[in-house]
Amino acid sequence: MLIRIRCGKGQKDRYAKLSAHLLSVLRDYYKRCKPGAVLFPGSDRNRPMGRLVVNAVARKIAIKAGIAKPVSSHTFRHSYATHMLDAGADLRTIQVLLGHRNIKSTAIYMHVSQAKIDSAPSPLDLMYPASKPPTP
Repeated sequence: MLIRIRCGKGQKDRYAKLSAHLLSVLRDYYKRCKPGAVLFPGSDRNRPMGRLVVNAVARKIAIKAGIAKPVSSHTFRHSYATHMLDAGADLRTIQVLLGHRNIKSTAIYMHVSQAKIDSAPSPLDLMYPASKPPTP
């Protein structure tokens, strides 16, 4: 359940997890559009869709979704990493999935979600798990 990404960011090949839902969507797309050797071809069916086209499609989808912030293909990459972190994946796993050589590259642009901050326990609560504070 992995999808191979050839010549992704930094012209690197990498793999990404493929959800069962996305596999179903891709199968329907493949049956309907019958792409050749390239899953998402550009105007030349033998070459992949270009970065500018992907970014234009991302902006159109964002507008339809009511998202006012600037959106690009990198937004999806960033969101993927953030959601992986929120779901409990460790930074090293995310580093490998993103293809970063240095863990600092992964850590720099990771945002910690408000939900993650809210759910972080206080060190004092860990020391005194009973809701009753210690007596002095």
